[in-house]
Amino acid sequence: MSLSHDVMKTLRGRTALVTGGTGLIGRQIVEILCDAGANVRVVSLDRIVVDERAEHVQGDLADFRFCKDVAQGMDYVFHVAGIKGSIDVTKSRPASFFVPLLMMNTNMLEACRVNRVRKVVYTSSIGAYPSAEVFREADGDDGPPMDMFPGWAKRMAEMQIQAYRIQYGLENFAVVRPCNVYGPGDNFDPDNAMVIPSLMSRIRRGEDPLLVWGDGSAVRDFAYSRDVAEGVILALHHGTKGRYVNLGSGRGYTIRELVETLNSVTAFNYRFDATKSSGFPRRVMDISLAREMLGYDPQTSLLEGLRNTWEWFLTHESEYLSRKNYFAEAGV
Repeated sequence: MSLSHDVMKTLRGRTALVTGGTGLIGRQIVEILCDAGANVRVVSLDRIVVDERAEHVQGDLADFRFCKDVAQGMDYVFHVAGIKGSIDVTKSRPASFFVPLLMMNTNMLEACRVNRVRKVVYTSSIGAYPSAEVFREADGDDGPPMDMFPGWAKRMAEMQIQAYRIQYGLENFAVVRPCNVYGPGDNFDPDNAMVIPSLMSRIRRGEDPLLVWGDGSAVRDFAYSRDVAEGVILALHHGTKGRYVNLGSGRGYTIRELVETLNSVTAFNYRFDATKSSGFPRRVMDISLAREMLGYDPQTSLLEGLRNTWEWFLTHESEYLSRKNYFAEAGV
């Protein structure tokens, strides 16, 4: 998928703020915006420059005054900032997710409202959904979030946007819920990485054979970061009419497919440990609404996405050390 000339043209000359612009999805949005000729400001706590064409501002979105300052004069705001971590970290250190997410979301969205930003898109998460095999927008609030603490924090921000719509009639806030996103710029911290960067990190460290929990039958939806970034921009462009819209890959992959495809990118020995839990049997996103409303059409194959991610990782192995680590400071 690539954005149309008409969409790119609407970005030219606009002022655009990307929160979390050094992250997985954010850095792709920054590149697209810069290519389109937008005036881009990146806000992050990371000590990383992702594009020399953009202004980089280091600051904490938990500070409302800072949020108001950086959002002032912006035509567009892409609020992509978040906290990524493994399932174990999510369960053992919930406050490290919940509190900063609530603070940064509340502050940034309110700063956009106060500053009358022309268009805003908020990146929520698949974790805001209740547990299911197939995630559809119509079923999105029928139970508690499957990722309890980060899921509630994400859902609270969605409710904040609903409140703006009810009280102020604001229709300029769009919302997307991406699935499991991977790609260049992912979090490769071995202590709290997600599935794909964790596998890559362990391969790079020479684990032989690579031990994979479960029998490989579990199905997951892995979306490539560039595709999702384009979906986020389409959501800003078209709007989502006050609702959230799914951004996934359009299909499910078994963990065995994932491992075998990764093995075709870089050879390694592996073994599935069927005595360990495979996790929930199936979790995939229905993206038919995004196709219909936004023209979202992800095209990156798993093989191409994994190859690009692996090649990036080989030259950026230590980048995670320059990132804000919420978990290392969880006891502070």
